[in-house]
Amino acid sequence: MEILDQVRNAANIVEIAGQYTALRQRGKKHVGLCPFHSEKTPSFTVDADKGLYHCFGCGAGGDIFTLVMEKENLDFPEAIAFLAEKYHIPLPEKKRLSPQALKLEEQLRKVLEGALSFFRKSLRETAEGKKALEYLRGRGLSAAVIEEFALGYAPNSWDALIKYFKAKGVAPALLEKAGLVVPGRKQGEFYDRFRGRAIFPIFTVTGKAVAFGGRSLFGQDPKYLNSPDTPLYSKGHLLYGLNVTKDAIREAGEFILVEGYTDFLSLYQAGRRNVVASLGTALTSRQVGLAMRFAPKAVINYDGDPAGRTAAFRAVPLFFEKGVETRVLILPENLDPDGFLRKNGAAAYDLLYPGAAPGLKFIIDYLSREKRLDVPEVKTRVLRAVMDIVEAVPDAIVRSEYFRLTAEHLGVDESLLRSLSQVKPGEAAARPAETFLPAEKRLLQILMENADLRPDIFSELCEEDIAGLKSEPIFAIMLRLFANEQDFSLNEMHKSVEPGLARELSQALLERREAPSLQEALDCLWALRVAGKENALRKIQGEIARAEKSGDREKLESLMSRKLDLTRQVLALR
Repeated sequence: MEILDQVRNAANIVEIAGQYTALRQRGKKHVGLCPFHSEKTPSFTVDADKGLYHCFGCGAGGDIFTLVMEKENLDFPEAIAFLAEKYHIPLPEKKRLSPQALKLEEQLRKVLEGALSFFRKSLRETAEGKKALEYLRGRGLSAAVIEEFALGYAPNSWDALIKYFKAKGVAPALLEKAGLVVPGRKQGEFYDRFRGRAIFPIFTVTGKAVAFGGRSLFGQDPKYLNSPDTPLYSKGHLLYGLNVTKDAIREAGEFILVEGYTDFLSLYQAGRRNVVASLGTALTSRQVGLAMRFAPKAVINYDGDPAGRTAAFRAVPLFFEKGVETRVLILPENLDPDGFLRKNGAAAYDLLYPGAAPGLKFIIDYLSREKRLDVPEVKTRVLRAVMDIVEAVPDAIVRSEYFRLTAEHLGVDESLLRSLSQVKPGEAAARPAETFLPAEKRLLQILMENADLRPDIFSELCEEDIAGLKSEPIFAIMLRLFANEQDFSLNEMHKSVEPGLARELSQALLERREAPSLQEALDCLWALRVAGKENALRKIQGEIARAEKSGDREKLESLMSRKLDLTRQVLALR
């Protein structure tokens, strides 16, 4: 991609990394404290020549695009645009949007920024707003939190916002597209959507205002009112507060999910900074995916009433499907987090927090409540409902443990439970090795950095050689790209393989080593073939032991024949 190369060549990884942490030169590299985790001794290394960074403390690593993606919480196209803008590189026009649509987006962004300024000023500088400010302070929110989350106030008037924008030459029709006004009964008549409400701005992860939520202060219905979907905003795509709390979530390694703005702000005020809110709507898979970019664990803390429990029950499977370790915290007396904190304080919440129930236990308890589990038909229905949820868990090991726990909780035979499962244990892929083999790592280094050696190496390399290796996904991508006469880069690997594997590859590429030769690469390939055959021999030996124990003579003879064949192959390689 031409634009990708232009950006990569123009961008300076030391300059960009230096925006996130202080760097000092050490030889040909730069070092500093890691911007991804807290540390006292510098373990973060930036190699300008290779365009790579790596932290030897937490394992974070990659190129300039992954650095920007991680620190600015952008996807890959957004990271390209971010760097292109910084280094004054013009981007090709978006093909998916017409010039008119692009112009509308820009107009809406300016309108929303103007509305944000209006609401904030109304809170601070009007008599009505000061009463709203008293309400917010009365709920325990500090001036600092009110400022940090840009809270505001919408005057209790039909057209205060319309008049504000009219003075700026902005037509109500554009305000309607931004979700700020509602059409009246007469043609061309509009009125403010938010009136007499405390305003909670909704930001993208990168901090751009795209919508608003309003809390009634004068008894209007509904109690909470949100912006409708617009060209810039979709309710199920964002999480409230994530633009502020993303770093705290990453540091904590887990996030607390609540339902609404006041729950979020109360927890944040109480010192729980690793919190997000689902904007008062049913949680979506997209929101789960957004949150899990920052932490692999979730604690769902919805309202304690029946509706909140039901919402939590519906949310847990969404996390399970994406492999997120999940717990559920139900507060006593049917209280929501805001109500509990105002009644009992942060210390009481801190005592309850460690006792959040594992997601599976919560699911089983929820489905079993007020049920006669001594009635076989009832128990069967509960069991099948739990199994439907567990079978969606992607990790075979976690899924297996969930089956065991389900059998234990419901008092059924585990083998029976597994026999009923649609996902058979044998279908789970074997776990890859914990780290790269020395020959595996060296071959990756050679292939990534020496395009001239690739034809000779790939003429010898086959899929059987890489089967079962931790780096199998990386080699598979290399084989595909080479077959299509395409170059491959570290950035391509970061886009295509899971983050942990990409980080380990980045670390391998940072290591100092001698110039390679074709013979060295072929020696690595030979070592991998020997290791693969020996691993296959160990597996067959285990199968032989099981066949002997079961008395299956036919299978035993077949396995012995395979073992002999593999032994000959190993001896031939050596």
